[in-house]
Amino acid sequence: LIAVEDEPRAGTSAALESLRLAVHGVRTIMLTGDNPRVAASVARALPGIDEVRAGLLPADKMREIERLRSAHGEVAMVGDGINDAPALARADVGIAMGAAGTAQAMESADIVLMQDDLGMLPRTFAIARRSRQLVKQNIALSLGLKLAFLAITIPGWATLWLAVAADVGA
Repeated sequence: LIAVEDEPRAGTSAALESLRLAVHGVRTIMLTGDNPRVAASVARALPGIDEVRAGLLPADKMREIERLRSAHGEVAMVGDGINDAPALARADVGIAMGAAGTAQAMESADIVLMQDDLGMLPRTFAIARRSRQLVKQNIALSLGLKLAFLAITIPGWATLWLAVAADVGA
C-alpha cells in the first residue's frame, strides 16, 4: 500500500492565527478536491480551520463560495491551482499564490501573492484597509476643494488660475 498526502505549507498555522488577530470575526474554511479523510487529517494538523469541505470539483468549489456568500457575506478565497480558478473568480476577493500557482489561478484572482507565504495575508488585508482609507480621504479632499471653489466663484472672486489650481491640485 502506498499513500500520498499533501503536507500543510510551512507557517500556515501561524498565518491563520495572525489572520484571526488581524481580521475580526474571520472564519476559515478549507475547500479541497482531496479525499475527505485526507482533508480531515490535514485540517487536524492545522489549528484554526473552522470547517472542511472535501471531494470538491471546481464547480462544487464555486457553489460553496456562493453558499458562503449568502450565509456570511463577503468571502475571500485563497488558491493556487487550476481547480481553484472558478472559485477565485466568484469570491469577493480572490487571492492566488503566485510562485506555485497556475496561470489560470493568477488570472482569475484579484490579488496575487508572488511568494507562497500565507503569512502575507494579514499584511495584505492591512494594506487593503489603508488603501481604502486613503481613497476615501482623497475623494473627500477633492470634493471639499470643489465645494470651496464653488463658494468663492459665486461672489465672483475666482479666477481661471484658481480653477486650474483647484482642479489639478486636488
